[in-house]
Amino acid sequence: MPEPPSRSLSTTAGELPLHEYRLSLGGRTWSILHTGAILSHEDEERFLRGEDQPRLPYGIALWPAAIALAHELAARPLRGVRVLELGAGTGLPGIVAAALGASVVQTDRNAAALAVCRMNAEGNGVVLEQRAGDWTAWQDAEKYDCIVGADILYADSVHPQLRHIFARNLAPGGRLLLSDPFRSESIQLLEAMEAEGWGVAFSKWTVGIAPPPRPIGVFELIRRS
Repeated sequence: MPEPPSRSLSTTAGELPLHEYRLSLGGRTWSILHTGAILSHEDEERFLRGEDQPRLPYGIALWPAAIALAHELAARPLRGVRVLELGAGTGLPGIVAAALGASVVQTDRNAAALAVCRMNAEGNGVVLEQRAGDWTAWQDAEKYDCIVGADILYADSVHPQLRHIFARNLAPGGRLLLSDPFRSESIQLLEAMEAEGWGVAFSKWTVGIAPPPRPIGVFELIRRS
């Protein structure tokens, strides 16, 4: 469970207290700073209604999809793999991938999220790259073996921009790893991509100990030739 606030982050809205979440994974313990851990559906509802701490940034909370994606990445051979993380938030999946030998570029449009990413990478002794990245004004033209994202498909308004990034930045033979708590908007996009020729498979994870634990799908997409 998260511990009491231990650090803070300076933002234009003032000082935000940061909590520490410890996760045992891949034979080591990871320490992740965040503004709130959203593990259950009830946690999410309280967070979105602002009942716990009003107006906390969405992107710097620790979401269950990030925890599931980190577990998925920890089970894969990643040494030498070039990884792009979209909507990095607290940065947990990319940090785990980099520790396993991947070359990782983390992106987020929120400067505060990138600051937390840097803090978490440094706190875990991991070296990777962070860049500002707005999906609606995307500039990156590099190719990546794997593009990952945790709970980034929730808004259908950004699906065209995400699909543009997938088409532009995924290297031939590469794969997408997208974790999601089975949101209806996300499933619609995944089904549409499958109908257009993407191979889609998924593994199911459960996150949290509060009954019931949160089911998360980690969807792997490969572009068929």
